Amino acid sequence: MTAPARSGARADRSPAAPARPGPAATVVAAWLVPGAGHVLQGQSRKAAVFAVTLVAMFVLGLAFGGRLFALQPGDPLVFLAALAEWAVLAPRGVAMLAGAGRGDVVAITYEYGNAFLIASGLLNMLVALDARDLASGRKAR
Repeated sequence: MTAPARSGARADRSPAAPARPGPAATVVAAWLVPGAGHVLQGQSRKAAVFAVTLVAMFVLGLAFGGRLFALQPGDPLVFLAALAEWAVLAPRGVAMLAGAGRGDVVAITYEYGNAFLIASGLLNMLVALDARDLASGRKAR
């Protein structure tokens, strides 16, 4: 038999926490669109900062004359650069469809452009892992 509730005790009337997607769905969303994983985990402010920063880095990379590398398994450094760029999928896909990112090798800013393009993808990988940690409960909200 359970003890009766005391008249002075309050019942827990907090609304149930909204269901959030699991770690796998969160990582996929974060890969597709920078910041989307954090939106799914209820971290809209962080998501906005990540989205603006990563997309701005990618756009600056293109503006500096950076090159969108093709996936060429025969050339390991080009292959790794391409993987890094594909880690920020939506901006990479839009730029590819727009015909941007041909790379101006003689431009003084060419290497800076490549560095921005690659760094934006690598940073998005870290952002996706952060969102995964939120989704799995490894990191407090």
